[in-house]
Amino acid sequence: MSENVPKHVAIVGAGIVGVATAVWLQRAGIKVTLVDAQGPASGASHGNAGVLSAASVIPVTVPGLLRKVPAMLASRDKPLFLRWSYLPKLTPFLLKYLRHANVDDVARIADALTHLLGDSAAQHRALTEGFDAARYMSDDDYVFGYNDRAAFEADAMGWKMRAERGFEFHELDARALAEYDPVLEGRFGFGVRCTNHGRISDPGAYVRSLADEVEKAGGNIVKASVSDVHINNGAACGLETSVGDLDADGVVLAVGVWSGKLARKLNIKVSMEAEGGYHLEFVKPSLLPRSPVMVASGKFVMTPMEGRLRCAGVLEFAGTDEKRNAHALALLKKNTQALMPELEYERVDEWMGFRPAVSDSIPLIGAVGGVSNVWAGFGHHHVGLTAGPKTGRWLADLITRQRTGEDLSVFSPTRFQSGPV
Repeated sequence: MSENVPKHVAIVGAGIVGVATAVWLQRAGIKVTLVDAQGPASGASHGNAGVLSAASVIPVTVPGLLRKVPAMLASRDKPLFLRWSYLPKLTPFLLKYLRHANVDDVARIADALTHLLGDSAAQHRALTEGFDAARYMSDDDYVFGYNDRAAFEADAMGWKMRAERGFEFHELDARALAEYDPVLEGRFGFGVRCTNHGRISDPGAYVRSLADEVEKAGGNIVKASVSDVHINNGAACGLETSVGDLDADGVVLAVGVWSGKLARKLNIKVSMEAEGGYHLEFVKPSLLPRSPVMVASGKFVMTPMEGRLRCAGVLEFAGTDEKRNAHALALLKKNTQALMPELEYERVDEWMGFRPAVSDSIPLIGAVGGVSNVWAGFGHHHVGLTAGPKTGRWLADLITRQRTGEDLSVFSPTRFQSGPV
């Protein structure tokens, strides 16, 4: 191994990206320490929809988005929320974000995300090989439920782009959808069945189980917040944490939206915002769909999990304020009950957290530039669970100097340095 390869890497963030990076680094013989203020799987890696959504390569910023936003914000029945007092701070990001709502940029983003997500189920299987965590992962379909064919055809651009990039899917009328899954009978007028996807039956337990494997292999997990990266002669030499300094000769920033603050301390520009997300879990439900279902009209996902039905969705811009939006949670419950009025359950558990939204909808993966031995792995929007294993594998290969000609420039963390992206 090259003498330039770090011997000890400190990974800031113990979500799926950080933990996957730790696993792949350990398999390459590198000592690792995971540092997270709340411990493994405490944020979006716990609260996501649990879908390995390989075909989720179409960004939110599609053509026509701008003209739809005012009506969505004006209605409490639409899954987009904005805390108006936050708008002045949000505006610079929004201007960059919305400028990508055109066909050419959507195609470019879809190409990048296809490279990252296309083989996600295989990447999860490789990550979990020989681990107990494998029991949480299953190959599965991902179903999109539409009110009718017209609603499906309104999304024609996205489905065309998926087909062009090799994703397999099958159109289902209401009868075929009911034959595929009797639980869906009468709930949708049209559906799409995406094959070659996957599901995690308990995302939080999955990531914690992977973190346990890191510890078993000799890795350290430190529960602490990180305030700075120590630099000596232009190279990272450790972290400043709430429990004291931590020495390391390599650092990975993989703590979601909070990575931006640390990156800025290293003079790395990042155009990123916190995107609030919510889920409800119906515990011991009387109905469970066969596969995860995207409810297109409400923009939320219903996923069968271990002893519960998780309904995850909603997009909220309010910074990192942890105050829950009661209207967002009420909308999720209302939409679920409207779709499944006969659903019975023991109780409902609520969650909210933050997704790291980058203005060009492409994650930051790679060396940060300007400082030696610091790498980024954040900005995955809604696909962090899906992309975590491959992101971790790429980072481990970059850190150990094992990359062999694969072009990852579209994910470069330095792409914001020369101006708006």
